Amino acid sequence: MKRISILVWILCACFVSVAWGQQQVCKSNTPWGQFHRADMERWNPCEDVLNVNNVGNLHLKWSHTTRGGVRSAPAVVNGVVYLSSFDGNLYALDARTGARLWSYSGSFGGCGSFCWTTPSTAVVNGVVYIGSFDNKVYALNAHTGVKLWSYTTGGGVDSSPAVANGVVYVGSRDSKVYALDAHTGVKLWSYTTGGFVESSPAVANGVVYVGSNDFNLYALDASTGAKLWSYATNDWLLSSPAVANGVVYVAHFSGTLYALDASTGVLLWSYGIGYGSASSPAVANGVVFIGGGGKSVFALNASTGALLWTYATGDWLQSSPALANGVVYVGSNDHNLYALEANTGVKLWSYNTNGGMNSPTTVANGVVYVGSDDGKVYAFGLK
Repeated sequence: MKRISILVWILCACFVSVAWGQQQVCKSNTPWGQFHRADMERWNPCEDVLNVNNVGNLHLKWSHTTRGGVRSAPAVVNGVVYLSSFDGNLYALDARTGARLWSYSGSFGGCGSFCWTTPSTAVVNGVVYIGSFDNKVYALNAHTGVKLWSYTTGGGVDSSPAVANGVVYVGSRDSKVYALDAHTGVKLWSYTTGGFVESSPAVANGVVYVGSNDFNLYALDASTGAKLWSYATNDWLLSSPAVANGVVYVAHFSGTLYALDASTGVLLWSYGIGYGSASSPAVANGVVFIGGGGKSVFALNASTGALLWTYATGDWLQSSPALANGVVYVGSNDHNLYALEANTGVKLWSYNTNGGMNSPTTVANGVVYVGSDDGKVYAFGLK
């Protein structure tokens, strides 16, 4: 019986490795350079340091203090962490030590603490792209912080840019979605919706998916901006969509998560996750993970919408979860960052700060990065 038990344990371990381990060709120092990462799903399939067995040993490696709350998602590329703060600055920090390499002063968190979201950076090919509340989209040299170009929209930009095939896609509070040349900042096209565009675009298979506060999710041709379809909900779409296996997942503020056919916009299923949701989903291996407005993290079957598990935190939950190697990382307004087992929702680890944890989490190369409303950026790793 003992030998049989050992064999079963080995088989289970192999299954977990297949399910949550590396699903693509991975390289060392794998970046997480955009809000959605490269796959539009807030999932790092290349993480091979942290796992369900050792994440309980996470400890604080460093923290860096800004002069305002941090709700942007950290981007991690080539050993540098990029993020914005409510103090209006964009920071580049050494990923090993947290030391400031450079900062750029602007209006990147200028709307103050009432913001549901603040713009996160996209770092691609040595350039940092970010929106600002001075109505501009900026492109900065990733090594020096020197401005390369800026483009002025008709409203504040708290949508996080998505960069694909040499084009920057971003929404604005002038109700438009913009496509800008990544090298020059020249406008290629714009599409006008009926409300603020605070949702961050997801780009997949030549289509831009983005939500608007006119209650619609739009699918636009990435080359021309032509509308392919739209789906009407009944509230704001602050959540940014995720695209996986031909399905678009997005939540509206009243607390419904929608799964739509990516080609047609036809509703496949929906599920209630609690009023006040601005969390964006993470999708991997047939499961959707999202924070609900009602204090809980949800895991749902991506094909059917069936509930797999929930985990209740101590307060309102706006943070967008990140998934890596079988672990879900998500923050809550109860001041805690949580690490949950992806298969069961069991808590593996948590860390308490002095502020709400509304920043989306980023996991790269064995380190977890997150901002807090206490004005700090945190990095957690193993000893």
